[in-house]
Amino acid sequence: MKKLTIFYMEGCPYCRNAMRAVQELESELLGFSSDRIEWIEERRRADIANRYDYYNVPSVFLDNQKLYECSPSDDYDTIKRQLERAIQKALCD
Repeated sequence: MKKLTIFYMEGCPYCRNAMRAVQELESELLGFSSDRIEWIEERRRADIANRYDYYNVPSVFLDNQKLYECSPSDDYDTIKRQLERAIQKALCD
């Protein structure tokens, strides 16, 4: 599995949902380990975050390709579904 990069912000409810979804997916998806995800808090690592094209968090990248950017209308199920899709892509690449 290739490494995924997820940009997040502490205190963000969507990011908390993403973290919860990753924990669930780790037990549900064969071959997936959350240690293959690099979580970057965008305010603490603005030097890295500014190199990527996104507006909302959480945002998920595989190399420099954005696989998912959360929308304010995304509920937990949508976030989990999108993270699963990104993880599956990382597992196959």
